[in-house]
Amino acid sequence: MAAIIQTEGLTRRYGAQTAVDGLTLEIQEGEIFGFLGPNGAGKTTTILMLLGLTEPTAGRARVLGVDPTHDPLLIKRQVGYLPENVGFYDDMTGRENLRFMAELNRIPEDRARAKIEEALTIVGLNGEGDKLVGAYSRGMRQRLGIAELLIKDPKLLILDEPTLGLDPDGVNKMLDLISSLNRERGITVMLSSHQLEQVQRICHRVGIMIKGRLVALGTIEELAKRKLGDAAGPNLQEIYMRYFKES
Repeated sequence: MAAIIQTEGLTRRYGAQTAVDGLTLEIQEGEIFGFLGPNGAGKTTTILMLLGLTEPTAGRARVLGVDPTHDPLLIKRQVGYLPENVGFYDDMTGRENLRFMAELNRIPEDRARAKIEEALTIVGLNGEGDKLVGAYSRGMRQRLGIAELLIKDPKLLILDEPTLGLDPDGVNKMLDLISSLNRERGITVMLSSHQLEQVQRICHRVGIMIKGRLVALGTIEELAKRKLGDAAGPNLQEIYMRYFKES
C-alpha cells in the first residue's frame, strides 16, 4: 500500500511553546487511522499543517504526494476536512448548502447536481435535503458535512471529533457511514477523537500524541501486547491511560 500521509520531523513552534515536536508518521492508503491525545496534545495543529493552513517550523509533510505548504489549493481539492463544528447556512436547505459549496469548489453544475444527489443518498439524507438546515439535528448536520466532502470525490477524509454531541443512534450511524466509505469506496480516513471505544471499533491503527510528541503507533493489538502483555485483550482505554500516565 502507498502512504497517503507522510511526515518527517514535522514541528510547529509558537514562540517558546512547541505544539508539535518532530512528528514522523505514515498513514497508508485504505486505512482508518485513529489520531488520539488529550486537549493541547498537538492533534489540531498537525491537521492544520497537513491541510496547508499552518506552516511547519521544521520538518516536512506530504499528503497524496503533495507538499501542503507549497500547494494548499491542490490539497483542498483532494482532501475532505470535517472540523469539530460544521458551519452551514441555517436559512438554506441541505441541498442549497451543498449546491453553494459545489459552486465555491468550481464543480460544473450538471456534475454537481448528480454528485449532490449521490452524496445525500450515501449519508442517508436524500429525504431531508429540502429541509432548512436550521431544523436539522446535530447528527444530521454532521452527515450533511460528510455529504459536502463527498461531492469533491476525496481520496482522503480528515475528521475531527465527528461524533461529538451525538446520541447513541447518531453515533452508530456516523461510525457505520465512516466504515462504509472506507470499505466500499476505498477512502482513507484520519479520525481525530477522544471517544476511545469508537476508535477501537472502526480504526485499523492508532497514533497517540501527548505534549506534542507521538508516543505510540500501531494496531490496538500491537499496543496492547507492548503495554499490557500477551495475556491482556486489546483494551484501548487502558492502553491510552498507560501512555498518558507515563508521559
